[in-house]
Amino acid sequence: MDLVKKINDLADLLLESGKTMVLTGAGISTESGIPDFRGPDGLWSKVDPMYVFHAETFIYRPEVFYEAGMPLMGPLQAAQPNAAHRVIADLEEAGLVWGVVTQNVDGLHQKAGSKNVFEMHGHLRSATCLKCRHVIPWDRLAEMVAAGEIPPRHQDCGGVFKPDAVFFGDPLPPDFYDCCREVSESDLLVVVGSSLEVSPVNYLPQLCKRLAIVNMGPTMADYRAVLKVDAKAGEAFTELKRVLQERGVRLSGSAV
Repeated sequence: MDLVKKINDLADLLLESGKTMVLTGAGISTESGIPDFRGPDGLWSKVDPMYVFHAETFIYRPEVFYEAGMPLMGPLQAAQPNAAHRVIADLEEAGLVWGVVTQNVDGLHQKAGSKNVFEMHGHLRSATCLKCRHVIPWDRLAEMVAAGEIPPRHQDCGGVFKPDAVFFGDPLPPDFYDCCREVSESDLLVVVGSSLEVSPVNYLPQLCKRLAIVNMGPTMADYRAVLKVDAKAGEAFTELKRVLQERGVRLSGSAV
């Protein structure tokens, strides 16, 4: 089945659905120049993630993250949304998507204009003092580290600032339980750019009534999908926007 036919089928599913959620993984952001984490040249190939990005390591040796982990965050901070992010935001504005669940910490959905975003692994917009819970923006955290404050501490209480991302060993954010409810109440879940290997996010496809997947290569939930589109996210969603506009759907976001 060619791409155009499959995208027309995806458009049918969206138009038939009373409520649709989108679940995104690293595959949607690689097209914005962000390396994936687990690939041969991914971020995890440069460090031991279970040490550098582990909550226990951060508690006892926070300098490990700031010396070895934080320098890897540069591409995430500099990245801009691609066509897939922008079309998903357009679909939300048009009422065809209710919300986005993302495994990514790059904030590109918000940059693209998505409003209802559930961030399963947190984000890199801010950091919180582990002692008094004071919050500072990421730019301020970066300034402190660049000035040699490793680890950066709150000047009033002396507590260490930790990025508001979910480290290995951290508890799940409240967003997870909220999105479980939203997915279970939806007619359709569209997975984009995720192989669904990471737990517990890979539990979500078990909750939805109907599942569609847009991903290069197989996923752990292919057997449940009513539609599988084996294509890059940007290519698939650019075509989806064209198909929906041909059908009279008004998508007023940025051109792709």
